Formats: sequence, structure tokens, C-alpha cells
Amino acid sequence: MIAVIDDGGIALRLVIAAALGGLVGLEREYRDQPAGFRTHILVATGACLFTLVSAYGFKEFETRSADDAMRADVTRIASQVVVGIGFLGGGTILRYGGSVRGLTTAASLWVTAAVGLAIGAGFYVGAGVSVAIAIVSLAVFKPLSKRIASRRHGDDEDSGRPDVEPD
Repeated sequence: MIAVIDDGGIALRLVIAAALGGLVGLEREYRDQPAGFRTHILVATGACLFTLVSAYGFKEFETRSADDAMRADVTRIASQVVVGIGFLGGGTILRYGGSVRGLTTAASLWVTAAVGLAIGAGFYVGAGVSVAIAIVSLAVFKPLSKRIASRRHGDDEDSGRPDVEPD
């Protein structure tokens, strides 16, 4: 059985989700991507709230009698967040001629939703490590991937060619 948390615990989880989502969003904002700081905060906060409602919001409807017990599957809302974020992320993916833009932004929204779900469930370490990995992947690995692509195409430096994944 899931322990009940108080209002302070609910508020703390929502604030942590917003803060961690905002960290990922700051990197996207800095790179002038379509989904930035505020979008990532909203996605993480919304995912966290869905998780909290799923896990704790239906306690008053549960019964203790074995004859009329209500079974609640707390994973149902989380799975719908995963489906819904695919729709939101899909809106950030655009095709420009032979290249595709927005895949990384869509992926960052997907990770941010997972962070919100994790915080809502109280999985703080997993959320924090995920945000660290996301920021390193977005900020540190982009120059590395550009250098690899440049060498793969035989360029000595960035030729201005549109990348397959420019964001």
C-alpha cells in the first residue's frame, strides 16, 4: 500500500520537478530551441502532478472490505503521460528538405516528462541523475557529435552544412 503524503510533501515534489525540468529547459532555451525553459517546467510539473494524483488522489475511494474492494492501478496515468508526451514531442519535429530538426528537443521533453513522473513517485535520485545526463548530453556532447560528423564527411571544420540533428 502506498503511504499517504502531506500537502507539504506534495508541494515539495512539484517544486523539485519544476526545478529539474527547468534545468533541462534552460539548455534548450540557451540554444534557442522551440521548447525551452517554461515548456520543460510545465511538462515536468504536469507529469509530477499526474503521478501524485495517480498514486495518492484516489485514497478516499478505496474501501477496506474484501467484498467491495477497489483495485487501483497507479501505473495507468503514468503510461498515458508517456503516450501524451509523444504527441507534444511530435509537434517539435520538423522536416527541412533533407534534414530533420527537433528530434533532440522532442527527446528532451520526453526525458523531462519522465523526470516529473519520477519526482511524483518520490524517485529523487533517478530524476536527478537523469537531469544531469540530459544536460551533459545536450550541452557537452553536441560539439563532440558535430566534430564526429565533420570528420565523417571529410570536412576539416564545420562547413555550414545542415546537420541531421541540429538542435
